[in-house]
Amino acid sequence: MSYECIKVTKQNHVTSVLLNRPDAMNAITPEMHHELQDAFDVFSKDENEFVAVIRGAGDRAFCAGSDLKTIAAGGFKAYPKSGYAGLIERFDLNKPLIAAVDGFALGGGFEVALACDIIVATHRSSFGLPEPLVGAVALGGGIHRLARQIGLKQAMGMVLTADRVSADEGFRMGFVNQVVDTQALDKTVDEVCEKILRCAPLSVAASKEAMLSGLGEPDLAAAMREQEGYPAFYKWRRAEDTVEGPRAFAEKRPPNWQGK
Repeated sequence: MSYECIKVTKQNHVTSVLLNRPDAMNAITPEMHHELQDAFDVFSKDENEFVAVIRGAGDRAFCAGSDLKTIAAGGFKAYPKSGYAGLIERFDLNKPLIAAVDGFALGGGFEVALACDIIVATHRSSFGLPEPLVGAVALGGGIHRLARQIGLKQAMGMVLTADRVSADEGFRMGFVNQVVDTQALDKTVDEVCEKILRCAPLSVAASKEAMLSGLGEPDLAAAMREQEGYPAFYKWRRAEDTVEGPRAFAEKRPPNWQGK
């Protein structure tokens, strides 16, 4: 599939997805939802790609959410199977996702960032769910993910007032992992990717799956009991990499992870 609104590159086991509508603050069009669906489908199935990074083009925004002008002109289409941005309802993706945020992350753009496992943001970035200001509701998972990530009262404060918060405030609240200067964003994200890639890919996938799936279990005992049946956990238990890790340690050499 050829892309009009995004750019996808691959290097050293890292897939980079660029939201590429800088003149429109990378607002997501109906066509863009389906392009992102395809890009993340390819990433999820590629056994040689272990991490994905999402960025926004330009220096104004990561993503300003939905393109309301297109919607107002009657351009709405049904979302793809994985929901908004081809990502919001992709609950079975166990590979790490990183949002590299520089500028505004608003509405659906904030929901895309919240759907990632790690958010690295510049000091000038800001986040918010302004949907109530235009008579809408943040139905792309933002309400639920925010409450789970920062707690009910903090989330209520943001959602009910439609307030924006700075990246530094997002770090304090707990949904931003790191805040950096603008010129340090790419280097910091590369360092995060390098740290992830030091680890066995299937171990990372099993860890992510167990953590997120465990939140849906009734208690800690159930989470620990049920994790043995999770698909990525089951695959990790039987992987060649579980042998390679101890062998490499014993031989005093870096492990050669195969992701299998």
